[in-house]
Amino acid sequence: MRSVKRYFPIFILPTLLAFLIAFLIPFVLGIYLSFTEFTTVTNARFIGFSNYVTAFSGDSGFLNSLWFTLKVAVTSVISINVSAFLLALLLTRNILGTKFFRTVFFMPNLIGGIVLGYIWQLIINGVLLRFGYSITSKPLFGFLGLIVLMNWQMIGYMMIIYIAGISNIPTDIAEAAKVDGAGSLTTLFIITIP
Repeated sequence: MRSVKRYFPIFILPTLLAFLIAFLIPFVLGIYLSFTEFTTVTNARFIGFSNYVTAFSGDSGFLNSLWFTLKVAVTSVISINVSAFLLALLLTRNILGTKFFRTVFFMPNLIGGIVLGYIWQLIINGVLLRFGYSITSKPLFGFLGLIVLMNWQMIGYMMIIYIAGISNIPTDIAEAAKVDGAGSLTTLFIITIP
């Protein structure tokens, strides 16, 4: 036990350095730069809360962008979780090919976000160009494109998490509910979801 304590700093150093370099330093620098006017990091000039006043003044477009981002985030979180949960319910049944479909639905998560964004931009623009539009023609097209992209990438990942949770429900609880006369919807809402 003493040897573990003695070598603890050596074991934690790589993770601590990665955390500092990839997260903490950029986070602190970003907060500092939000109080400055700059074109590069080296020529930043402190201006106080002026950037925040401009951003929240209403004519900067910031509030519109913030509202758009909030709508995308809320819609994505709800649609991803509902779809992933329904897929997990379907793929935890004893149906032929469930392992194959689990793999297929998880595969988009392995592709990088930039590549997926480019692929879906091509697909959506290809469909919209038939009607004389592009993804940048209307904000709705961009909104729906982002929702499709987020769902395509994240449903498989969340599905695996839900499958792990559903698979760990003790079978005797579900059997006891069935003996007590609980239907599949009652079992879903009383046992599976909680």
